[in-house]
Amino acid sequence: MSLNEETRAFARAHRGQDVRDLALHARPGEGVDLPAALDQIAGWRTARTKLPQWAACEDILYPPHLAMEQCSSEATARYKAAVAARLAAGEPGPTTLVDLTGGFGVDCSFLARGFDRAVYVERQEALCDLARHNFAALGLGHVEVRHGEAREQADAVGPATLVYLDPARRDAHGARTYAIADCSPDLAALLPRLLDAAPHVMAKLSPMLDWHRAVADLGGHVAEVHVVSVGNECKELLLVLDRAEHGRPDLVCADDGAVFVVAADGSTSWTGQACGHADANAHAEPEPAGDAASWRFLYEPNASVMKAGCFREVARSFGVAQVASNSHLFVSADPAPGFPGRAFCIEAVTTMAKRELKALLAGVDRANVAVRNFPMSADALRKRLRLRDGGDAYLFGTTGADGRHLIILGRKA
Repeated sequence: MSLNEETRAFARAHRGQDVRDLALHARPGEGVDLPAALDQIAGWRTARTKLPQWAACEDILYPPHLAMEQCSSEATARYKAAVAARLAAGEPGPTTLVDLTGGFGVDCSFLARGFDRAVYVERQEALCDLARHNFAALGLGHVEVRHGEAREQADAVGPATLVYLDPARRDAHGARTYAIADCSPDLAALLPRLLDAAPHVMAKLSPMLDWHRAVADLGGHVAEVHVVSVGNECKELLLVLDRAEHGRPDLVCADDGAVFVVAADGSTSWTGQACGHADANAHAEPEPAGDAASWRFLYEPNASVMKAGCFREVARSFGVAQVASNSHLFVSADPAPGFPGRAFCIEAVTTMAKRELKALLAGVDRANVAVRNFPMSADALRKRLRLRDGGDAYLFGTTGADGRHLIILGRKA
């Protein structure tokens, strides 16, 4: 892909303007390809927040909207690159990365930095041209670009250290798909060939996928499951596979700088918020929540822990208790430093009895309301309690172990 200088200059000069307004009212000079310029402006505006390193490079060219929407963010690409570099470090050099579903090239550009050589494969020729240009702009001269289908190239890339793929999660009609077998390429069908080519395979899957089902579908070759969130929003399910047989994979819950790991042997470790710990009591049973009068702190797990479902391991590791088995809120009498999620100081716990609620809400006219295992939505509960949204008070509706509906009022710890 190439743009003439007039088109690129127009795009640079109008970056700060609304694309829709430009499409209607711009009067480009001679030689300016306006649709292409608008793609560049829209792409750069998205990249400012999604891919700041790319946005800072003046020579980067951007694809149409759909490719920008589907590509990884810089935060998730950096996370994958760190995992890939760790895997490569354990293998003899020189090391080779093969990205079989190259797309816009974001993941490949970050992963490739940890390898001596990289091969980018993409079935859309226009994206190949774009990637070739952008890799050069980013100084990635060791990345080879190949136009072709992942299924065809799987045997042609030669021995590799790591094969990476991000199967397309849309069908021929553009509808989203989530099952591994419905994605293209089919990872399960392709896996034997991939493991012949490389000792490690890394696959990015939809966060909507059930990771237990994915592990079962892939025949015991899953060594690690990473649930990756950014800003407490689950973005990716990342699987690391190898040639060994694994009864149970390591489970990694990552949300920005906080990482909670449940190893295959059941032990746990965590880092984040300037702390790093290992669980010395890997197989102890978590304590019950006990009487609400003893609750001083409330904890809400982050999106990765919620997706992973490792609630017992979290309770055991941090010395906290679940309010109830299906409520997914935790409480404790003492602080739990490093908890993977948000912490609140509890001010009061009541039932839904009118007299108790009246006392609870005295002086509270607004609150951030959330519900877990509760018969009302957050909006319905807020209206029932006649509260405005916002402020520094947090109110949780949940159900206790005895089946009573509870309201917990707190503020951030």
